[in-house]
Amino acid sequence: MKNQSIIKKSVLLLSILALTNTLQSCDEFVEIDQPNSQLTTQAVFENATTATAAVTDIYAQMRENGVLTGRINGLSCLLGTYSDELISYQNGIYTSEPFYTNSLSPSMTYISTIWDRSYTQIYAANAVLEGLGNSNTIPENTKNQLQGEALFIRALVHFYLVNLFGDVPYITTTDYMQNSIATRMAKESILQNTISDLETASGLVNAAYLQADRIRPNRSTIQALLARVYLYNGDYPEAANTASAVLNETSLYSMVDNLDHVFLKSSTSTIWQLSPGPNGPNTHEGSTFIFTAGPPTRVSLSEEIISQFEANDLRKTHWVKSVANGNSVWYHPFKYKQNNLTATSQENSIIFRLEEQILIRAEARARQGETISAIEDVNLIRTRAGLPHTTAVSQSEVIEAIEQERQVEFFTELGHRFFDLKRWNQLNQALAAKPGWNDTDASWPLPLAEMNANPFLTPQNPGY
Repeated sequence: MKNQSIIKKSVLLLSILALTNTLQSCDEFVEIDQPNSQLTTQAVFENATTATAAVTDIYAQMRENGVLTGRINGLSCLLGTYSDELISYQNGIYTSEPFYTNSLSPSMTYISTIWDRSYTQIYAANAVLEGLGNSNTIPENTKNQLQGEALFIRALVHFYLVNLFGDVPYITTTDYMQNSIATRMAKESILQNTISDLETASGLVNAAYLQADRIRPNRSTIQALLARVYLYNGDYPEAANTASAVLNETSLYSMVDNLDHVFLKSSTSTIWQLSPGPNGPNTHEGSTFIFTAGPPTRVSLSEEIISQFEANDLRKTHWVKSVANGNSVWYHPFKYKQNNLTATSQENSIIFRLEEQILIRAEARARQGETISAIEDVNLIRTRAGLPHTTAVSQSEVIEAIEQERQVEFFTELGHRFFDLKRWNQLNQALAAKPGWNDTDASWPLPLAEMNANPFLTPQNPGY
């Protein structure tokens, strides 16, 4: 398979495989052969049904591979072990162990898989944009929605890549010659491109969901990511205003009082989620994290995260489960409670939820000195968790309270903890006691095969 390219495969995907949901790819993004297919993307974009299938197939690939998958090689697990949330009990380079011991290398399969699958998804989104741009037969409202979703996908995946690897290429074309010599772009430029894509997407997608299960992004989904990017970029007024726009959609969203119901597929706090597929399966997260006997064979929650819960915090009661064996006790995340088939699917993989928007707005307000309104947002989260109102008063105290709430609210959810520590410049302070931690571990290494194939990706990140 080394002589096949992701570029060629993606063209085939969008013409036939997108409709059968059977993407198989093991090639490096930069290994470029000229596309050679009798079926082109033009055929896919002759009608709304096949064009929509091309987009929804990308979501299926996100669920199965890349940054968003709930599998053991997705960010919820890998960044959980890489930070201070999870302990790995695995052994070997094809496991989570090197992430726990901070012994990553540029030749690791998990690193190259994250990179390859991510750029495959970006390429597919670009193919959708180009196919829709050349189509004259799809209704304008459908075309707008699909274009907005493709821009959202492109922005979302680039956002994760830049926070993992630092400077990376921002790919906006399917031109295989351009992509074969793609150069790394500074993080600041990546975030600006992400913001631009999302601002455009926000004006294209529908305000209402196209499906009741919220597995297709609507305008609030775009705004939820945009609010996060603004926050990461230090654009605090924009972050607060954009998060407020989502929170003001009270006919769509509300916090769920019963914490056992937050991660159900019908949760009213969910903004966007990935379907587990045919009716009956549940999330990969449940299968990855839940264990019923000790010692664990994969991962367990660390004492660090367990110790961060205040007394009587309902999140610990409902989202953490203990497993005992003699005198030993281990803990696993119990946000997703199903790890087997059920008669009907009960849980989807939640990517964006309302609580993040509350804490985005709280942090953005606090960093602007708007402490009273920030405290009100913090107390929304604390009240639902069964805790008294925060005692924080000063700006620094409120920010510290927000940091604490983010740690216990979003643990083992798609790397929030690691990304937060990184943007707060607290990685060294928080992770100094981890085995193998170095200050250069703030970024992952670029895959060696990619750098060998494309010299424009050099230099390698420091420390590797």
